Amino acid sequence: MAEEAIRFWFCSRDKSFAEVVERALGSGYQIRHTDLDGAGSMVHTRQHADAILLDAPSAGPEGYEDILRLMYALQRAPQPAPPIVVMLHEDQQDAVRTFIENGAYETLASPPDILELRVVLRRARRYHQIETDLYQSRSRPQTSGQLDEMMGCTESIQQVIEMARKVAACDASVLITGETGTGKELLARAIHRLSQRANGPFVPFSCANLPETLIDDELFGHERGAFTGAVGVRRGRFEAADQGTVFLDEIGDLALSLQAKLLRVLQERSFERLGSSNPLNADVRVICATHHSLEEMVQDGQFRMDLYFRLNVVQLQLPSLRERREDIPLLAQHFLRQYAKQFGRPSRRVSQLAMHALEEYPWPGNVRELENVIQRAVVLAEGQTLEPRHLPKELQYGFVQSSASNLYEEEVQDFKRRLILRTLRECKGSRTETARLLGVTRGCLYRLINQLNLHTQEENLATIEGSGEDHEAQVGAGQR
Repeated sequence: MAEEAIRFWFCSRDKSFAEVVERALGSGYQIRHTDLDGAGSMVHTRQHADAILLDAPSAGPEGYEDILRLMYALQRAPQPAPPIVVMLHEDQQDAVRTFIENGAYETLASPPDILELRVVLRRARRYHQIETDLYQSRSRPQTSGQLDEMMGCTESIQQVIEMARKVAACDASVLITGETGTGKELLARAIHRLSQRANGPFVPFSCANLPETLIDDELFGHERGAFTGAVGVRRGRFEAADQGTVFLDEIGDLALSLQAKLLRVLQERSFERLGSSNPLNADVRVICATHHSLEEMVQDGQFRMDLYFRLNVVQLQLPSLRERREDIPLLAQHFLRQYAKQFGRPSRRVSQLAMHALEEYPWPGNVRELENVIQRAVVLAEGQTLEPRHLPKELQYGFVQSSASNLYEEEVQDFKRRLILRTLRECKGSRTETARLLGVTRGCLYRLINQLNLHTQEENLATIEGSGEDHEAQVGAGQR
């Protein structure tokens, strides 16, 4: 199925320039032209647009104020399309920061490099789609059939969400696996809210790094006098979760002796407090989570096989953030809105360069680390836009804006290098698909790879998955 055309407004007093840009972009782009003087009415139009291209040079020497007023009007509109400002090279040092901090999605030199313009428009559409999805999610009334907390459009996370909806309707035990920070407790809470036990309590408990006696006491409680200091009766987590759900995080850290006690609870639905021989009923649903491989622990004798089968009635595997990079912009914007509102900050968007830094970082801490990074950036940001300088140092490498002494040509070369490498990675090394997305011929792509010395950069090629087509491309590039 052919990709839907990118639709955008071109606001310029020079209609012939807009026509030249339209011809250069070629198929796959639908342009609506409007004069800058009448662009204000565009804010209220119901016609869909993925982006808005603002031709600042056509506004004249004093016309930047008109551009800024138009951008202010755009910001007040619901679900505004991201504005892209085309500006003269010599004006960049003074005006780029002003435009970016007042809501511009990106700035381009005039006349724009068509390869760069295609990519910026494609990414602007993706950004606008994310903003629209978030707006619709906030406007949609909450229903019991949604898992709004589990955000993502990738197939891997959508499969988990669909499975969670199905398993929530029954009382089967659920085992949630995944790396630390992937949102296992969030998923467990969502399953509880969708279940028949939604009106009952959700009681979480982490088994990690706690002494065996303390875990026993926390889970099952104790009677008065059960041990020194036990001056009264204490209810455990299972007793507190009656008619609800117990969530046991890091179940792989549970001692073998407590595994036997937990197995009895699952089999007989009863337990005893410490210091008592009177059984208590436990009408609870058990959801467990771990970042360990319980199968390997069973083979090593570190986890009971019978308990493993009791817990693993349904297993939900949460993907790491590295495996769902397409969801990073959606999650980043969600956390940005959340913490900007919480802290009363003006932050509204993540700059394109900062978003690239977020997308290329490996995220060992997964979604939790991303949330912390955005929270920190919201606190540090002075204006409406989060820039690379607001991110931790390990994310800033190579993305902090160049100093004024750097030549513009060097910045363009660096942009092209990052663009080609990132697109190659997205296309899993396919030169044909990369050339198609960039809107260039394969021969042109080979020449760019050679000109930018990308084929000699081992650390960059390591990010690209090898394929038979890669080898063909390298051979073809050598013949040209």
